[in-house]
Amino acid sequence: METVYCPDNLAAALPKRADDSFKGTYGKVLVAAGSKNMCGAAYLAAKAAYRTGAGLVYICTEECNRVILQQLLPEAVLITYERESWSGKAFADALRDKDALVAGPGLGTGETAQKIVDAVLREDRLPRILDADALNILAAHPNLWEIPQKPFIVTPHIGEMSRLTGLSGREVKESAADVARAFAKEHGVITVLKDARTVVSDGRDCYFSSAGNHGMATGGSGDVLSGIIGGLLAQKMNLLGAANLGVHIHGLAGDAARRERGAYSMMAGDIVEHILYRRDL
Repeated sequence: METVYCPDNLAAALPKRADDSFKGTYGKVLVAAGSKNMCGAAYLAAKAAYRTGAGLVYICTEECNRVILQQLLPEAVLITYERESWSGKAFADALRDKDALVAGPGLGTGETAQKIVDAVLREDRLPRILDADALNILAAHPNLWEIPQKPFIVTPHIGEMSRLTGLSGREVKESAADVARAFAKEHGVITVLKDARTVVSDGRDCYFSSAGNHGMATGGSGDVLSGIIGGLLAQKMNLLGAANLGVHIHGLAGDAARRERGAYSMMAGDIVEHILYRRDL
């Protein structure tokens, strides 16, 4: 079945908030992202998680990104490592009290990044999103699919899905719903196949958001989406619900940014600044 996802009342679809609450009430997200010269991906995903309502966002990234990320997003808690001395134990300690995990934006595909993705796949306790370089690592090392025991979310764009499946980009694009459904069923994941019309599938049904526009075809837009979904997961939404609502919020933010900036001038940062924009609530 194919369904257009468009909540009649966005506020009612969002995780509930209470007057008597604190930051821990709304969950802790760990964003494992960013590498040398790619800290922007970590910043966009982490800020998007905050803008979506997460109580605390931690960024696990290379030490070289520390100063700029502390300047760009002082609200985030940084957990940094040197690529040559990354510690699996330290990463496990970082995950211990978290509520959701986003992995992959700007992570790179080297040996350390591969170790991080391996550790993420073994962390079945947490709801997880694998995006960008985490998916490229999965495509290059398909044996990693044997590790996870519980479902998680993948958010590939057309090129990444081509690498994951061996299909051409044209084949993926022309049969996006069928490809997303088959991939979700084969691997037991929730698939968010990003394109001009993003499709979400649980292996049985497919969902499309009514929101979004071509101004969102810009670098970093996908990082924003992974952060939005991570923020929803931290607030205890289930995988499919968070994927569907996250895609819709992402599209609404893009539409709001377009109204203000215009499609030609939009950047990913504009999408972040319009997440759950006051006019939508």
